[in-house]
Amino acid sequence: MKKLLLLLLVATSLQAQETDEVVLEHKNYKSVFSKHHRYPVMVEWWVTRAKLECKDGAVRKDRFLPDPKLKKETDIDDDYVKSGFDRGHLSPAADSKCVPGAMEESFYFSNMAPQYPGLNRGQWKNLEEWTRHLAKEHDSVLVRAGCVGVASRMKRVAVPTHCWKSIHVKKQGVTTFYVFPNVPERSKSFEMHEVKPDSVRKLYRKHP
Repeated sequence: MKKLLLLLLVATSLQAQETDEVVLEHKNYKSVFSKHHRYPVMVEWWVTRAKLECKDGAVRKDRFLPDPKLKKETDIDDDYVKSGFDRGHLSPAADSKCVPGAMEESFYFSNMAPQYPGLNRGQWKNLEEWTRHLAKEHDSVLVRAGCVGVASRMKRVAVPTHCWKSIHVKKQGVTTFYVFPNVPERSKSFEMHEVKPDSVRKLYRKHP
């Protein structure tokens, strides 16, 4: 676990541009948000059985909002209009339904990145579902996810070249890492995107 924390701290520092990044803490996630790219370089949250199996969970409303803790830089809904990109959750809304007030916060743009529909609705979503399966089976799962690079820009928002995720199952002490290219095509499985920890570090070095 210490090795994982060191890896991601190094990766985040490599991505940083002076005082570009802002840490924003909410009920169910913490976001490290790039003001220049206007997407999160890392979001961290826990998925647990209790957060998934409540009787009266919040209903998803798809109301995308600026983050009140960084309103100017996250008031970017218009940038997505007719862009062809999804407002891709890093911390999924479904992971927040049992935490009071967290569902609305999951729709803050501090938790969003431009993703092609093929990624957001494909293996990125499938990995989210698999993570919830792990949480129900083993309880506590620590998830970190982020984006890196600039493939293009849609007005003020950078489109990342890659999105990544690490999943640490606390009970087993096992961590898996995944890197997904942000491309239109859907891949066949999220397993094909599993990588070694060093691959995440190399990705940050290549795309500062």
